[in-house]
Amino acid sequence: MNILVLHGINLNMFGQRDPAQYGSLTLAQIDARLQTLGRELGAEVACFQSNHEGELVERIHRAHTDGTDAVLINAGAWTHYSYGIRDAIAILRIPVVEVHMSNIHAREAFRHESVLAPVVRGQICGFGVDSYLLGLRAAVDMAAPGGNAPA
Repeated sequence: MNILVLHGINLNMFGQRDPAQYGSLTLAQIDARLQTLGRELGAEVACFQSNHEGELVERIHRAHTDGTDAVLINAGAWTHYSYGIRDAIAILRIPVVEVHMSNIHAREAFRHESVLAPVVRGQICGFGVDSYLLGLRAAVDMAAPGGNAPA
């Protein structure tokens, strides 16, 4: 099983950016935890981060043909306004789980809405790095034959 983890804009700054909201782990440390858990769950985890919206969209497009079984995405600020990323996700026919380290619903008003939410299977937020780990578990479960989450 192949799981693609997508990290959006500014997420390469984890560990340096607002530790009260995002904790002290770096993106490399988060990716390492995801890959470790992926191995435990029998999945290969590939991680990709970009600060360029078009690159993220192109990576989503490649997921159509590269053997990706599910996607885990934290689009960062693009979550709240990128219809391009939303449309790219909507084209996928595999499970997509949206994750956020912080609770976007308890923050600034502009962060309360996710334009991705209507086209993903579910959203996990507010649990720090555990949001990613819970999301990975959900993605693996949904991508497994007979996965238990609705389409």
